[in-house]
Amino acid sequence: MSILKQGMSGAPVKRLQEKLGIGADGIFGGGTKKAVMDYQKANGLAADGIAGPDTFTAMGLQELVLLRVGSRGAAVKKLQEALGIGADGIFGKGTAQSVKDYQKANNLSADGMAGPSTLASMESFSDFTPETVARAEVQPDEEHFDSEDLPEIKGSDPVKGSAAESAPDKSLWGKVTGWFG
Repeated sequence: MSILKQGMSGAPVKRLQEKLGIGADGIFGGGTKKAVMDYQKANGLAADGIAGPDTFTAMGLQELVLLRVGSRGAAVKKLQEALGIGADGIFGKGTAQSVKDYQKANNLSADGMAGPSTLASMESFSDFTPETVARAEVQPDEEHFDSEDLPEIKGSDPVKGSAAESAPDKSLWGKVTGWFG
């Protein structure tokens, strides 16, 4: 999943809160939403209070970026350009297949989702480093967050299985709870 919004909880929310300089309890409530909106406004981003790939990238939280079917924005467009496919900024089934093809060709886990490992392997994403990939793993103090099903993103097909199954081993995204379908 590539977004965090009010009602969610987990390790990625905690990291977002830490970066925003607010109380880091791992629960995305009204205070976190306001802090995200304030950050977005101050940095020329769409101020919707939902933290997604473009917000994460602007904040230097590349380890939280996970692009998949339903994701939208500048990060998706950059991915599509790197893959040499039509770049409309909307991650659809065609983009997922291109990501899978790229992953297979580069000996990566071919799941059709572009997280830190996949993005770090692309020249266009030079701000995704081996350190970014390492930071995408759950830290010992984050292991208490339970995994839940990944939420649907508006306009996408439901994601089957749990976040832990869909995300890389020990991925932060495998530890987010409170998803809304």
